[in-house]
Amino acid sequence: MTQICDFKLGPLNHVGVAVPDIEAAAQHYRDVFGVTDITKPQDLPPQGVTFAFVNLPSGQIELIQPYGENSPIEKFLKNNPKGGQHHVCYEVDDIHEAKSVMEARGMTVLNDPRIGAHGTPVIFLHPRHNQGVLIELMEKQINTDD
Repeated sequence: MTQICDFKLGPLNHVGVAVPDIEAAAQHYRDVFGVTDITKPQDLPPQGVTFAFVNLPSGQIELIQPYGENSPIEKFLKNNPKGGQHHVCYEVDDIHEAKSVMEARGMTVLNDPRIGAHGTPVIFLHPRHNQGVLIELMEKQINTDD
């Protein structure tokens, strides 16, 4: 097992942006920034969001809109009606190890590992321990194309 002091974040995967209207937000990226590679919105009921990825040469923007009655995005949008940066996502090798290490380091982990928008397990770390930033840790995807 990896020593707790050896644990490190992997690469930045995406920045999550909460939006009140995902179609309008995607159109904004097309019209204003000339982005042509934007995924179709998909619902992720267990997390209470509809999401789409804006694919850029250097990474992704995850557009997230509330889905369902108890979406965690609702409260964020009440405080930020036009939307805004919601979270930053970093990759980790092993989500269960990451959860254990983060708890041992005094972080408040907001959930048990669950499947996120990329189809891999994720956890979220409370912003109070991270300079006000909600951090998502995502188990990195295994490339099976090799």
